[in-house]
Amino acid sequence: MTGLKGQSVLVTGGGRGLGAAIGEALAREGARVFVADRDEARAQACAERLCVDGHDVEAIALDVGAETDIARAMALVDERCGRLDTVINNAAIDVTMPIEELSTADFDRVLQTNLRGPFLVARAAVAYMRPRGSGNIVNIASTASKRAWPNASAYHATKWGLLGLSHALHAELRPLGIKVTAVVAGGMRTPFLLDRFPDIDVTTLQDPANVARAVQFVLTMPAETVIPEIMVLPMREKSWP
Repeated sequence: MTGLKGQSVLVTGGGRGLGAAIGEALAREGARVFVADRDEARAQACAERLCVDGHDVEAIALDVGAETDIARAMALVDERCGRLDTVINNAAIDVTMPIEELSTADFDRVLQTNLRGPFLVARAAVAYMRPRGSGNIVNIASTASKRAWPNASAYHATKWGLLGLSHALHAELRPLGIKVTAVVAGGMRTPFLLDRFPDIDVTTLQDPANVARAVQFVLTMPAETVIPEIMVLPMREKSWP
């Protein structure tokens, strides 16, 4: 296994939930973490909390749907570290409602964040990784990329798409030395679920720190090994057999 000390990592949607857990796990292993979030105050609060523990963490305001934001974030990481080692495509949203009630604007908004965003981030990252012949792109998918349930058509469409994009980039970028991994995560105790479904049975969910550990595992594999896909489920997961 390789270490993360000195590695630069950009985490989208990093201000809370799984993104914050990933940032904390990687910072603890010595990575220089850039917490990127559309909510700048949230990103700053997360970075300040991790810095109190002595970790090297910086906040970046970033809307993954805005190419100018992405370009600025990548340039900042390169300026600070002289390299971009890893991007974690974690930012995601959902609009949960029947298709008859789902507006085109809502569908487009989910698509822009969950699928177009990872494409834009990955494309921008490759420009920095390709000259060095190494790098990691980690896409946070979901069990929603493997099967489906009612009233989540936009979310499913984007997560199935993200899984396909991830495997396509794995095939395309592997010869360049760039590793691409899809992390298929089961339900977690994060605001993404808890804020929208206050009556959810939390005993069926997992600690996001456990999924963050899986991301850490992927990133610490030797250079000669890549993990294209890894699934991390709570023991009582109901959305997957």
